[in-house]
Amino acid sequence: MKQIKRAASVEQPFREPDISAYQRALRDRLLAAPVVPVPEPWRPVFEHTYGVPVGGLLGIGFGTHPDSGHDVVMAVSHDGHGLFDAVTGEKIARDRDPDPEDSTPDAVADLTCPGLGPITGSRVRIAGLFGGGLHTTTADGWTLEVVTPAWPNDRVLLSGDGGLPHSGPHGEQWWHIFHSDYSELRAVGFSPSGQTIAVATSSDISLWTRRTDHSRTDADA
Repeated sequence: MKQIKRAASVEQPFREPDISAYQRALRDRLLAAPVVPVPEPWRPVFEHTYGVPVGGLLGIGFGTHPDSGHDVVMAVSHDGHGLFDAVTGEKIARDRDPDPEDSTPDAVADLTCPGLGPITGSRVRIAGLFGGGLHTTTADGWTLEVVTPAWPNDRVLLSGDGGLPHSGPHGEQWWHIFHSDYSELRAVGFSPSGQTIAVATSSDISLWTRRTDHSRTDADA
């Protein structure tokens, strides 16, 4: 009797389940929300919409200026290290040629780089391309979230309602403050003090502060 070979069974490709009506409505609401200015008491630190350019940015970290008490933001890039005052926006230190063993945070277990300028002698935890993270909430109820309703473009949301699903209207309890549709997002978060918001992409840094001009003057006096 002639043998009939049975064809090998072909596994059916895994099919993702359809998103629910609730998920679709949430995605559509996020897609429809335009970028808006940050609410009071926050204000942008830099004049340009997308902050200051930092080519080849790898990550950022926070420190505290020992004299003024301002938050400072350390930027680590392929072009070296830089330090910005997070209240005035001034670049207060620059190292174009850091030691190779400390030039990027992945060289050490805790993802740190040595501080520079006024924070020389400390080590700063860097969040970005190699991992790590920044604070996503503040003690008084502000929240930052990264959402991607249209991959791969990330959107940064600031809210005072505890985070998603944001039941209230856009612009009242939650705000779409940054759309990374031109560069790769590196890090998003608050400073440990809760006074600064930082958004870093592969090409720039944007900062917002809620320090007032009066408090800045007092600190610098």
